[in-house]
Amino acid sequence: MFEIREYLVEDYDACRDLWIELTQHHRDIYNAHMIGGDDPGADFDEYLEMDSRAISWVATLDGAVVGLTGLLIGHPEAEIVPVVVTASQRGSGVGAMLVDHAIAEAKTRGLSSIKVRPVARNVSAMQFFHRVGFQTLGHVELFMNLVPSTTAWLTGLTMHERDWQV
Repeated sequence: MFEIREYLVEDYDACRDLWIELTQHHRDIYNAHMIGGDDPGADFDEYLEMDSRAISWVATLDGAVVGLTGLLIGHPEAEIVPVVVTASQRGSGVGAMLVDHAIAEAKTRGLSSIKVRPVARNVSAMQFFHRVGFQTLGHVELFMNLVPSTTAWLTGLTMHERDWQV
């Protein structure tokens, strides 16, 4: 049975490994092995130092850390960052448990809204967040390559009667 609890310093190595796993997933879906640089876990260290990070939680199974999420506070809204579940436990419900936990905390703190910002190409994340209740689009970031890029953009997304690449 999964358990959600607050992140402890003793969870550092396991959570840094989860962050590396998330970075590798982004490298794979973009076919861009430079994402995260030479030390893809370094961004986890920066995450821990963020002033807006209010709290982080881990999901455990039989004492082992299998998931991580956190809540960033920016009044009057909050942001859930990251939501990462180890590959062997994806689809088990632990991601939804983590998100529900973060939403409950945001409500307890009296915040008026909460957001997530998955990358557009991460179809499984987009579907997951829609399924757990994030069904309103807020901001969209648009990109334009100014120099030749090795990124193979995908087509097939239509919004506002325009075709987009992801």
